Amino acid sequence: MKVIDLRCDLGHAFEGWFGSEDDFLGQSGRGEIACPICGSPQINRLPSAPRIATRRGTDASHAEAVPAASPSASSAPVASSSQLTMQSQWLRAVRHVLQSTEDVGERFAEEARRIHYGEAEERGIRGKASKKDAEALHAEGIDVMSLPLPDAWKGPVQ
Repeated sequence: MKVIDLRCDLGHAFEGWFGSEDDFLGQSGRGEIACPICGSPQINRLPSAPRIATRRGTDASHAEAVPAASPSASSAPVASSSQLTMQSQWLRAVRHVLQSTEDVGERFAEEARRIHYGEAEERGIRGKASKKDAEALHAEGIDVMSLPLPDAWKGPVQ
């Protein structure tokens, strides 16, 4: 398993786990890697140090060398530690919302009304609503919040 440090063109840093170097290169070449924060497909590999075993009797010279990052990686913004902390907290919050709510999909506005008017059990829901539907829900006194997610988050949360 290869763990590779990556960053999108907007400066979001994240890890990618791949079966091998060839697996990473193949997925990258086919444009299958996207930022989990913003969904940007413009991904750069960051330089990273090779893993060095520290147990006695282990020869560190056998550590696998990591190729240098692509030239465009240096032009991407560098995230500060406070940005990385905020990004991490945002990811935790989004995961919590996704794990503790029911996805009602396109029926969001209808289901929110049913819950608000006592026709359905009260529970946390999420789904899709147009801007017009969200404004109508607000006008009826139903609190809703927009949580834009990249396409990579539409499936199972890893």
